[in-house]
Amino acid sequence: MTLLSVERIKFFSTRSPWWCMALALGLVIGFGTLLAASASRVEAVNVPSSQFGFSFGLAVILVLAALAITTEYRFNTIKTTFLAVPNRTSALLAKTTVVAVVSGIVGEIAAFGSWGMAKLVRPGADMALNSEADWRNVAGAGLVTALAAVVAIAVGILIRHTAGAVSLLLAYSLMVEQLIGLIPTAGPKIHQWLPFNVANRFLTGNPDLAADARLGGGPGASDATLAPWWALAYFAAFALVMLVIAITAARRRDA
Repeated sequence: MTLLSVERIKFFSTRSPWWCMALALGLVIGFGTLLAASASRVEAVNVPSSQFGFSFGLAVILVLAALAITTEYRFNTIKTTFLAVPNRTSALLAKTTVVAVVSGIVGEIAAFGSWGMAKLVRPGADMALNSEADWRNVAGAGLVTALAAVVAIAVGILIRHTAGAVSLLLAYSLMVEQLIGLIPTAGPKIHQWLPFNVANRFLTGNPDLAADARLGGGPGASDATLAPWWALAYFAAFALVMLVIAITAARRRDA
């Protein structure tokens, strides 16, 4: 608990996390509100469309998590951390836990805030959370952002440079997976198993409806073949493997 308290104090004592959290909330809620207000028909406003800004908010969460660890390497405070806590695994796990929990809370507030604003702007729209798919689309955002933060922490530990880690995370999550899907023949098959695409399957996979007509907004509909909850387990396993690799590398090299 002492390590968690220390990491919590370190995390909230700088401005960048606050700015990132505010930006993530603003993007998700702002885009959801804007889409609801600008829709030509009330039927076009629904639960998935209220989450239109999720991918933008997720990108900011990745930056937040990467900054949480790379700034320690940048300013050499990581050496002080490892001197105070010789068990590097415990120190890094404590930091990862704090960042993941905060990221999950921010993701959850953003998702429900966006849903609430869309409902407020278009009171006649069908915004009821009537199905498991609706709940996953909104409440599941916190789980995905928390796991994405773990991935970002792992990348930050491995690369250690802010610019490199942030560039890699943003390029991969926003562009590389889509480009891989364009490769003839093998591309679509590989794309089905790429981590962020699979995470979107958890959010947008909708076994409760016969058609995907309601999935016109929110995170892009995924072509992954896993069932939604298995998709979340897959993404969680990916995040865990990345973290294990990163911590192992951190234990074997100089701070």
